[in-house]
Amino acid sequence: MAISVFDLFSIGIGPSSSHTVGPMRAAGMFAARLKRDGLLAQTSAVRAELFGSLGATGHGHGTPKAVLLGLEGNKPHTVDIAQAELDVERIRGTRRIRLLGAEIGPTHEIDFDVSTQVVLHRRRSLPYHANGMTLFAYDADGLPMLEKTYYSVGGGFVVDEDAVGADRIKLDDTVPAHPFRTGDELLRLSRETGLSISALTLENEKAWRTEEEIRAGLLDIWRVMEGCVSRGLSHEGILPGGLKVRRRAAAAARALRGEGDPAGRAMEWVTLYAMAVNEENASGGRVVTAPTNGAAGIIPAVLHYYLDFVPGADEEGVVRFLLAAGAIGLLFKENASISGAEVGCQGEVGSACSMAAAGLAEVLGGSPEQVENAAEIGMEHNLGLTCDPVGGLVQIPCIERNGMAAVKAVTAARMALRGDGRHHVSLDKVIKTMKETGADMKVKYKETARGGLAVNVIEC
Repeated sequence: MAISVFDLFSIGIGPSSSHTVGPMRAAGMFAARLKRDGLLAQTSAVRAELFGSLGATGHGHGTPKAVLLGLEGNKPHTVDIAQAELDVERIRGTRRIRLLGAEIGPTHEIDFDVSTQVVLHRRRSLPYHANGMTLFAYDADGLPMLEKTYYSVGGGFVVDEDAVGADRIKLDDTVPAHPFRTGDELLRLSRETGLSISALTLENEKAWRTEEEIRAGLLDIWRVMEGCVSRGLSHEGILPGGLKVRRRAAAAARALRGEGDPAGRAMEWVTLYAMAVNEENASGGRVVTAPTNGAAGIIPAVLHYYLDFVPGADEEGVVRFLLAAGAIGLLFKENASISGAEVGCQGEVGSACSMAAAGLAEVLGGSPEQVENAAEIGMEHNLGLTCDPVGGLVQIPCIERNGMAAVKAVTAARMALRGDGRHHVSLDKVIKTMKETGADMKVKYKETARGGLAVNVIEC
């Protein structure tokens, strides 16, 4: 089975790839299935039940809203951010929903009471993954017509129940030019071909797209990231959700500009770039999963560091950065997890830090061994990181955590480049350790808002 870097870097909507993007896709898949099976016109009622982490923190992560938008046929990469809020208000106010109404063609409007037909099970889980949801459709007599279970496995990836036990990532039998599943295999292929990690990944991506499409697509991804940073550095006010968290990136950037000497304050800028993205994410704005929404600020911030503070930086470097980062992301997705509900925040912020460190080491001229070392350092020092969002919102500690990890990624890359690539702990070993640590971690520390900061801050 194969994964493209475009599966890891996908344009979506905040605040969460697993709790917003994934459920929107799943609800859309369910509505499309009704249409495909000829059941849409007969559908009189639908119900969605959310389990595990989706049920525990769904309200704070915008999951009910995402389900409504998905049932109406919206897609994460194209949904109109401003119109989405109005559509959700309409559904709640009228208690009517337009199944596949966002698509061109006939729609089907039915009664829908969000308070009773979107059910959040706060302490019940489904067997396969912590982020599970089941959708039901009924006819006019109340008889069930379709029932489907979906799992949002991190980064916006969705697996339906038919795929459980097959391949949890992406059912794709494409064979790339240089397939690899481990860091050791990646380094071996690099030595055998003489290709850098980014060049080898580019050859693999040609199994799906032309080189021109790959470069254009990655630069489009970067432009969305860049736009997100720009919006985050200009928007002020209070983030939604009830915690009254104040946006800080814009005011801090304004003050930092007034102090001059940007090169001497590079790490402060990196921190602010990352926080700007995650403030946008927390407000439900347009972001790029990289590889998740909760960690979406790290790679854009480190890319900004490259373009702003590295002499000779250019768009070709941006492409190489994202290809190298994507190669590392594939290893985490294949061999562990990028889901906070499954392995804690080490799988989100830790993976993103590792990817960003690898991307930066690549464009700074690092050898494949140094790039792998940078990725290993970036993950090793995020091992054990819990996911304990206060109030179930992607705000505390998530926003600051992205800023800290972005700086850590720059440090990891610089540290690796000072060595020759030889090190005691391999990337494969640290990925294995992350997976095992996540398995040992108590459920209350894995995106349930039932442990750590999520309870101690409220008690204080």
